[in-house]
Amino acid sequence: MAKFKWRRWNNAIHRDFGYFFFGMTIIYALSGIALNHIEDWNPNYIIRNWETTVNLPEVPTYLSEDQVVDVLRQIGMKQEYKKHYYPNPQTIKVFLDHGSAMIDLETSAVYVETIRRRPMFYQVNFLHYNPSNWWTWFSDIFAGALALLAITGLFVLRGKNGITRRGAWITLAGILIPLIFLFVYKGKVL
Repeated sequence: MAKFKWRRWNNAIHRDFGYFFFGMTIIYALSGIALNHIEDWNPNYIIRNWETTVNLPEVPTYLSEDQVVDVLRQIGMKQEYKKHYYPNPQTIKVFLDHGSAMIDLETSAVYVETIRRRPMFYQVNFLHYNPSNWWTWFSDIFAGALALLAITGLFVLRGKNGITRRGAWITLAGILIPLIFLFVYKGKVL
C-alpha cells in the first residue's frame, strides 16, 4: 500500500485555492482598506461642493426651464439638467444627473454639489456589502477558503523556514498582535 502523500495534497490545495480566490482576496483587501478609513473619506463617492456666481435675468422672480438651463450653461453643467423646483421664492433647487445645485435669486450665487462613483472602490465595496444571497454564500465559502489557506500555508515549507522553526515564531507573532490589541483595548471591546 502506497504511503499517503499529505504534503503534496496540502501544497496542491494551498496553490489551487490561492489561484482560484485571488480575485476575491484583492476585492476584500481593497474594500477592507477603504472601509477602515471611512471617517477620513467616502470610499464609494467623490463629493465635490463649490460656489460661483452667474448672470440672471433682470427680474429673477421666476425662471423657466430654458433660463435654468442657461444658468447651468454658464457653469458648464447644461447637459446635467434633470428638473427644478422652488423650495422658497428666493431659491431654485436644480436636480442634476450627478448631484444638485441651488440658485439664490437674490445674490446670483449658485451652490453646486456633484456626486460621482469612486472608480473601482465603489464596485469592490458593493461586493463587500454582500448584495445578494448567492454572493453571501460565495463570500462564506471564501471565508472558509481563507481559513484553509492559512492552515495549509503553515505546512508548505519544511526545514529551518518551516512551521517547526522560523515559521513558528512568525506565526506566534501574528497571533499575539491581535491578542495584545484586545488586551489593551479590552474595555472598548468587551
